[in-house]
Amino acid sequence: MQDETIVDKSSIIPIYYQLFKYVENQIRTGELKPGDALPTEMELSERFDISRMTVRRAILELVTAGMVYTQKGKGTFVAKPRLDNVVFDLNNFYDEIRQKGMKPYSELLETKIIKADEKLAKRLGIAVDTRCLLFRVVIFADGEPLAYETRYTVYTKSTPILESELKDPSLSNLAAAHSDTVPTRSKKVLMASHTINEESKVLGVKPGTPVFLMIQTIYDGDNHIIAWGKAIFRGDRYKLVSYEGWNTEDIK
Repeated sequence: MQDETIVDKSSIIPIYYQLFKYVENQIRTGELKPGDALPTEMELSERFDISRMTVRRAILELVTAGMVYTQKGKGTFVAKPRLDNVVFDLNNFYDEIRQKGMKPYSELLETKIIKADEKLAKRLGIAVDTRCLLFRVVIFADGEPLAYETRYTVYTKSTPILESELKDPSLSNLAAAHSDTVPTRSKKVLMASHTINEESKVLGVKPGTPVFLMIQTIYDGDNHIIAWGKAIFRGDRYKLVSYEGWNTEDIK
């Protein structure tokens, strides 16, 4: 039976994100407990009458958030809360901007097919000269640049860049759309840094301005790297908040 009360196809909110929030809520409220198995991609696709790619994207976001994990050949399961690690929520960057009463939007600075040099080949675990997609985006809030992202993914499908990828910019989405393999796991490393000349110019700040630097690596089911990127968040205009456990809805 289709459940149209959970997924509203007429909404401006992406369908994958609606599904992500639904499962997230089930985990936070305890309806889904650590170790519980999620329905299969096919079951979720049929239940909500949405594509398997959309379901896969929602699951990837849950994996990235550390709420679920996948086991090859077995399925997807609810993870235990990360009580021993600091987990920053960067997935809802747009939502946070909106909650502050500001209007977020992104601007594509550059997209092109390149051949991997030695440095990029090492990051992606590929041969030198392998075709890759380069993608540079700056994210604004009420006209003010807050974040600058550079992403690379192995380019195998030769599919065009879609406008929807600009409205919902994420490395996982880019990898899913332009790689033959399916992204299943994401690793993020957060560190303090400062802007160099190019970054300073894009963000409209002085060189050496403090920033949060996030390095993200996307893996497929065989643990092969299929995408790599870095995001720079202005330290003077953005803060990162961390919560422990899942039931954090009442924390202000």
